[in-house]
Amino acid sequence: MKKLIFSYILIFYSCFSHAQDKQAVVKVLETQRQAWNRGDLEGYMQGYWKSDSLVFVGKNAPVYGWQSTLGRYKKAYPNKAAMGQLQFDIIQVKVLDDTNAFMLGAWHLQREKDAPGGYFTLWFRKINGEWKIVCDHTS
Repeated sequence: MKKLIFSYILIFYSCFSHAQDKQAVVKVLETQRQAWNRGDLEGYMQGYWKSDSLVFVGKNAPVYGWQSTLGRYKKAYPNKAAMGQLQFDIIQVKVLDDTNAFMLGAWHLQREKDAPGGYFTLWFRKINGEWKIVCDHTS
């Protein structure tokens, strides 16, 4: 009986913990969206792992490292008008374990003359108690 009760407690804790982690992962994206819409690329980049091991895969080629990813964003979006207003549609979030999560979603920019968009997959890792994007594949 004690084993059964202990098992239920572990299952409950795991479900509760993963729900909190899922909310924290979604919050990373919301914080990024707000920074983007202010024209704050450095603020946007705070959602990424500040490491040379960060990987960003776009349509041209992979970019490695936090600083290189920031440089790529600055080149592609040199001013607030080019950045436009960003929206995300989160399709799926899966907390894989205590330190890894996966997200699938769509992005949309609204700019004066166009409205580009596409899809993304993100791999999040909990690093020093914070969820950070460690790999971003955006099309």
